[in-house]
Amino acid sequence: MNTVAVSTAETDSAVAGAALGEQINAALPLPPHVIIVFAAPTYDHALLLKALRDAAPSSIIVGASSAGEFTNDTIGVGFATALAIRDEESKFTAQIGHRLKDDPGAAAREIARGFAGISDHSFPHRSALILTDALAGYADTLTDALTLETAGEYQFFGGGAGDNADFKRTTVFHGTQVLSDAAVALEILSLKPLGIGVSHGWEPASKPLRVTEAIGLRLVSLNGLPAVEAFEEHAQANGMHIDRAAPIPFFLQNIIGIDTGSGYRLRVPLVVNEDGSLHCAAEIPTGSVVRIMKSSHASAAEAAERATDAAIAALGPNLPKAALFFDCVATRLRCGDHFQTEVDAVTSRIGDAALVGCNTHGQIARAEGQFEGFHNCTAVVCLFPG
Repeated sequence: MNTVAVSTAETDSAVAGAALGEQINAALPLPPHVIIVFAAPTYDHALLLKALRDAAPSSIIVGASSAGEFTNDTIGVGFATALAIRDEESKFTAQIGHRLKDDPGAAAREIARGFAGISDHSFPHRSALILTDALAGYADTLTDALTLETAGEYQFFGGGAGDNADFKRTTVFHGTQVLSDAAVALEILSLKPLGIGVSHGWEPASKPLRVTEAIGLRLVSLNGLPAVEAFEEHAQANGMHIDRAAPIPFFLQNIIGIDTGSGYRLRVPLVVNEDGSLHCAAEIPTGSVVRIMKSSHASAAEAAERATDAAIAALGPNLPKAALFFDCVATRLRCGDHFQTEVDAVTSRIGDAALVGCNTHGQIARAEGQFEGFHNCTAVVCLFPG
């Protein structure tokens, strides 16, 4: 396997795409089989992808808009990054699932129909990078449906496309296509296992609360009362303040944990509606038990360490050659400059492996022995073996 992680701060979209392609071609002896791209929402993604395609015409290209970008030696906002891989011992295909908002199950079937590994059993390990339009929602439903459509034989990792937490437009990439209301999947059939690790650094800070009504991304009520009232009671009891008109500073420090019986799946509230309901970054099931959660900068870095260690363990005797790392835009906003320590926690453990990652609007992970599903504020690490 030959890999390289590249990035550019060029603001001109076509120039940025060409710069990524030039760096990839200079670093790899032969054209890559696949290029995974994360690019800030400030770019004209169609122009960037066309320039990258011109530089690497034979490569599969997938990716997404992002909310913070990083490599081994670059971290910031407003970049375009890419991981290029050439691997003669793996097989890659790229698929699209359309109309995610209308029917996530149909989108999953559309993706799975194109997976070569459904009928090609010559590769013992089956994985897929899943990137979704975060604003279309239903990433959790999509992940569950993909598991059913592939009979549980694939492990999944990835996240929701970002737009620097503006929540106006998030897109995914397939070749030179820039897609909304869709998910893209990079199927990876391999002779060696990919390692996936998942962890978060949050713990319960409130009493249990029952979700008495939730509609889509709206959390309507907790314990029969408007959802915001539980947060206001929590804030008052802990010497904090929540401003209904500008709640993000409070919500970045006080998110929702859905009790799964074996841990907490995280959700970030974003907006307080006039009726006291909360608009969240992902769905919360009616009837579930939740708690308000707390964290710290140190716990976020520790979570990245645990996720990386779990991914390394899943590689078995193999050493990491390349890495993809996803964490939430809410984590970056909450940690500020301290987010560097989280990236450092990953790079310190993977040696010389090429690292590319981004802040996403939600993270996807489904792998054996890992906390599964669609998450917020959670570190997800995928390692490719050398």
